[in-house]
Amino acid sequence: MARPPKASIVEGQGAGQGAGQGNRDGIRHGIQPEHALRDAVIAWALVAGLVTILVRIDVTLPAVGHLGSALVAVLFLYVPMMVAWRRTEDLDDYGFHAAPISQGLVTAACAIGLVFPIFALGYFAFYEIACNSELLAHLVPRGMCSRYGGLAGLHAPDLTWKLAEFCAVQLVVVALPEELFFRGFLLGLLEKRFPPKRRILGGGIGLALLLSALAFSVIHLPKDGDPRALATFFPGLLFGWMRSATGSILASTITHAASNILIRFLDLMVLR
Repeated sequence: MARPPKASIVEGQGAGQGAGQGNRDGIRHGIQPEHALRDAVIAWALVAGLVTILVRIDVTLPAVGHLGSALVAVLFLYVPMMVAWRRTEDLDDYGFHAAPISQGLVTAACAIGLVFPIFALGYFAFYEIACNSELLAHLVPRGMCSRYGGLAGLHAPDLTWKLAEFCAVQLVVVALPEELFFRGFLLGLLEKRFPPKRRILGGGIGLALLLSALAFSVIHLPKDGDPRALATFFPGLLFGWMRSATGSILASTITHAASNILIRFLDLMVLR
C-alpha cells in the first residue's frame, strides 16, 4: 500500500505571501484539523472493541499468561502509528518525544509531590472508613477488607525482583502505550476539533480534555466490569493537562507509571 502523498498547505499561494501563511517546504507539519474528530472516534471505537476481547483473554484464559495485556500495549502503539501514517503526520506531532525534557521532568515531579501525599492520605482514609462500615463496605474491592491490617498493621513492602519487574512493566507496557494513545494521539486530535477555551499554566482546559479522560476511563471497564474503574477519569484529566502544557507525553507517562506503582506499594504496606 502506497503512503498517501503529503498535502501542501502552500499550494496555489502567491510568491509574495509570507511564511506565516504556510510552510515554505510545502509539507504539512503538526496535527491537521481535517477529519480529526472522525479519526479519533473510529480509532477509539476500534481500540475499545479489541481491548475488550484481549482483556477477556487474560481473565478467562490465565494459562496464556499476560499475552492479552501485551497485545493491548501493541494496539495502543500501533493504532496511532497507522492513523498518523494515513493522515501524513508523524508520531512526534502527537507528543511522542521527550523534549523539552527539563519541563517534562519538573512537571512530573511537581505533580507527584503535590498529588501523591493527598492520594495516600485518601487511600488510608477510604479503607479505614469503608472497612469499618457495613454501609460502605461494598465499595471496597472484594476480599480487601479481610486483608486490610489497618494503620497499626503498616509494614514496609518486600523489595523483590517481582516488584521491580512490576515497576518496569508499568512504565514500558502500561503507561507509555496508554499515554501515546490517549494523551498524545486522542487528545491531540480532539483539541484540533475542540480547541481549549482556556489554559491553566499552559495546559488546555476544555471539551477535548474531558472527552479524552472519559475515553480513558471507559476503556478500563472491560477487565472486571467494575464501575469504580471510571474513577480513572480524574487522573486522566491530570495526564491530559500535562500533555497539553508540555507538548510531550514524558511528564504524563512518568506520573501515570508512578501512580500505578504507588497504589501497588500502598497495597503491599497495608494488606496482610
